Amino acid sequence: MSTDFYRRILAIEPALDVPGMTEFHLEPNCILGLMPEQGIKRLLGDKIQDPEKSMGVSRAEVYLQVSDPSAYISRAKIAGAAMLSELSPRNWGHEAGYVMDPDGHVVAFARPIGKQ
Repeated sequence: MSTDFYRRILAIEPALDVPGMTEFHLEPNCILGLMPEQGIKRLLGDKIQDPEKSMGVSRAEVYLQVSDPSAYISRAKIAGAAMLSELSPRNWGHEAGYVMDPDGHVVAFARPIGKQ
C-alpha cells in the first residue's frame, strides 16, 4: 500500500521494489526506504515496540522540502492521505503542510518562506 501511495505523491518510480524493501531515490544522497512492519520487527527485534500494535499512532515524520508543497499535498490527498494541517507559514521559516500516510506516518511537504 505504501509503495503505491509514495509512487503517486512523489510522481516517481521506485529505484528498488522487491518483497521486503522499496526505495525511492529523492536526491543523490537521499533515499526514502519503505520496509514492511514484519521486516523491521525481524531486523530490530525487541529493540523497538511491536510496530504492528501501533497502527494509527504516529511513528515517524518524513519532512520533505519540495519546490511546490501544494502540488504534493494535493496528490497525497488524492492518494488517500489524511490531512493533518493545511499548508501555512511556520515559525521556523518554512511554509509546510502535514498529511498522514496509509501506515500512520506523518508526512510534511515544505519550502522556505519566500521561495516560489
